Amino acid sequence: MPKISKYPRLRTKIYRGAKGQVHVYFVYDMRTEGKPDIRLGSDHAIAIQKWDEIHNKKRLTIGLVQEAFSRWRERELPKYENAETRRGYTKNLSHIEPVFGSMCWDQVSLPILREYLDRRSAKTQGNREMSLFSIVWGKAILWGMTRLPWPASGVKNWKNTESAREFEVTDQLFDAVYEEADDVLRACMDIASATGMRLTDVRTVRMPSNGKLRFSASKTKKAAEFEVEQSPVLSTLVAKRQAMKAHCVMLLCTKEGRQVSAGMLRDRYDEARDKAAAKALKAGEKDLAQAIQSMYLRDMRKRAADLAGDVSEASKLLQHSNTKLTETHYRTKATKLKAVR
Repeated sequence: MPKISKYPRLRTKIYRGAKGQVHVYFVYDMRTEGKPDIRLGSDHAIAIQKWDEIHNKKRLTIGLVQEAFSRWRERELPKYENAETRRGYTKNLSHIEPVFGSMCWDQVSLPILREYLDRRSAKTQGNREMSLFSIVWGKAILWGMTRLPWPASGVKNWKNTESAREFEVTDQLFDAVYEEADDVLRACMDIASATGMRLTDVRTVRMPSNGKLRFSASKTKKAAEFEVEQSPVLSTLVAKRQAMKAHCVMLLCTKEGRQVSAGMLRDRYDEARDKAAAKALKAGEKDLAQAIQSMYLRDMRKRAADLAGDVSEASKLLQHSNTKLTETHYRTKATKLKAVR
């Protein structure tokens, strides 16, 4: 007679790390259903709790906000195709889950939400976390977990006040870092400042076809194209890239033909920015050095907005749905006015 397990379908798996370390995990066996095993973690007590929830179809957090957090993470988070969005939401969840997860729905009130924002040291990030909480709450209503409306529904100006970061990438700042950059970083800065693309799109845009540089924005999925010959910067970049005869299909690549990662750009930019700032300090230009250190690589998108003819053109270049977003966060250059007398 086969031995009856106390915890049917509970198995252990052993993984070996790159340096020979041994890791033991508990999993819920899903082979009979033709599905991947469900990881239960390395802690036996927690694994048994999760096993009980799955095997006996129990909901250990019925009536708690945690149930919605857990289901949203499992069902909704993977639907976001943009990796940065997923990382951001995961980070937001890690802050609000410990605070609100153990609460019942009727315990979450507007004063409680406001108190959270008051206590949160990162004020702008706190707003993002409340926005995600609102999304999860809406899904919970659809899933029948609660009938209560979002506590802040219809209330204006209840979040922390946000002010747009005012920073203009002047020619002096751009040239200072550009001078210290290698060919890969220079190409990245040129593409971003000429097209207004986000850095993810700069890294993944393919070589032009029939003279057109086409891409679909990683964040909004909006399609766009540029006529390469209409841009001296893009024309020069494409010519250099073709001369490399690299097999990489991306416009931005290393001289060895490797695709450029986010980490490669970050390391290159940090090094170039530090060198530029040090050179400015050595020349006695402390304010310039501080401005250089305050400039991010993503600010090249802001530079593109400032280089555009007007707000309407800048908004179109950045693929914004309205000009208000462009004016508030990207168009930092002062408007040129003409005296009437």
